Amino acid sequence: MIHAVSVNKWYGSTQVLKECTFSVQKGEVVVVCGPSGSGKSTLIRCLNGLEEFQSGKISVLEVELSARKQRHLPALRRRVGMVFQQFELFPHLTALQNICLGQQIVLHRSRTDAETRARSLLARVGLTEAADRLPSRLSGGQQQRVAIARSLAMDPEVMLFDEPTSALDPEMINEVLDVMVGLAKEGMTMVVVTHEMAFARRVSNRVMFMDAGRIVEDRAGADFFQKPESTRAKAFLESIISH
Repeated sequence: MIHAVSVNKWYGSTQVLKECTFSVQKGEVVVVCGPSGSGKSTLIRCLNGLEEFQSGKISVLEVELSARKQRHLPALRRRVGMVFQQFELFPHLTALQNICLGQQIVLHRSRTDAETRARSLLARVGLTEAADRLPSRLSGGQQQRVAIARSLAMDPEVMLFDEPTSALDPEMINEVLDVMVGLAKEGMTMVVVTHEMAFARRVSNRVMFMDAGRIVEDRAGADFFQKPESTRAKAFLESIISH
């Protein structure tokens, strides 16, 4: 589903991704973790063209991205859902309308079909009663669940999550993670940047640990948590557990 080879990226003179190579198979849940500033979010944003990279290759759903600007990005983004740290909901639209909009404009679904799909997804994320509420009347956790439902409404083949719980209060984190656990159990291919190690341990097939722009470890989730190989990964896990 995803294949990256020797991806390098600079911001000016600062190299933020260094020779990143990895693959994600269909149905895998890959968690990307590491200290702040290690390149996690930059890497995941490269996977759907939100960030350009200077060298290397990335192939997503057999669409090849390179350092050159890609005309295939709009079509690719219809097949790859992305959920951000901030919820990015339209503030003047209800939860239902937020989920319907992309379906109608991009997928050309009728209003009736879009609403039917939206209501089924709101039920799936536990927000049936929130259909007619504006984002300002929803908690952070509820807004993020609407954002996930909006992405799912486009029928993506891959879901990317860029620290989806980092902007939430602690008591709201689990309601979002529970939705993501459900997706994992259903076989959705997912790449998740997160600091939520309990979630990572529970659902990840693999863990990619990054530090200073490099993928330091790329191992089965159980192996990573039981016996990380690098000193840096050991220190990271100890710091997370101690907090």
